[in-house]
Amino acid sequence: MPVSDLRPGAADALLFDLGRVVIDIDFAQVMACWAAHAGCTPQDIAPRFVRDEIYHGHERGTVSDAAFFANLRRQLGIDISDAQFLEGWNAIFVGPMPGIAPLLARAAGRLPLYAFSNTNQPHIDHFAPRYADLLGHFREIFLSSSIGLRKPDAEAYDHVVKAIGVPAERIVFFDDLAENIEGARASGLQTVLVRSTDDIATAMQGLGI
Repeated sequence: MPVSDLRPGAADALLFDLGRVVIDIDFAQVMACWAAHAGCTPQDIAPRFVRDEIYHGHERGTVSDAAFFANLRRQLGIDISDAQFLEGWNAIFVGPMPGIAPLLARAAGRLPLYAFSNTNQPHIDHFAPRYADLLGHFREIFLSSSIGLRKPDAEAYDHVVKAIGVPAERIVFFDDLAENIEGARASGLQTVLVRSTDDIATAMQGLGI
């Protein structure tokens, strides 16, 4: 829904995506690292990267890291080690989204906060300790590779809503991808498409937070 439609008292819980909503990411840094290890340029390999079923399976926790990296090796046509793939894979994280920390702190004083991210175990192992303070604002964090479900599938939203324990229409969901917003809306959640932290601030203002 448009942020302007949010009103005080319209939510019992807030649900946040992580990447580009709470934690800033830059996939160009991944490609730069892999290309450096492979002795090529990022432009050589970036067009070959495809979020295929093995990628999705890795996010659901059904594909191992080794199998994921082996698929990348074939897909990108570069012969680098699993350790080098892992280094580049985790280079995606930039830091907290600008201005998000005080917003989460303020919101957590008014409503329960939750997070729901499509992610994988290597990324979780990397970001969880580094952003522990930031992530500490969330009562629970739902991770696709842990629950075996990923956005924008309806089953994923249904699982999260049930776990939160309030009606879907009383949850406001923040995500930066239109397909995830559409899936959440189809499952009955209120939604805010995040293009910058300003969108979150505006939504919170509308909610009276």
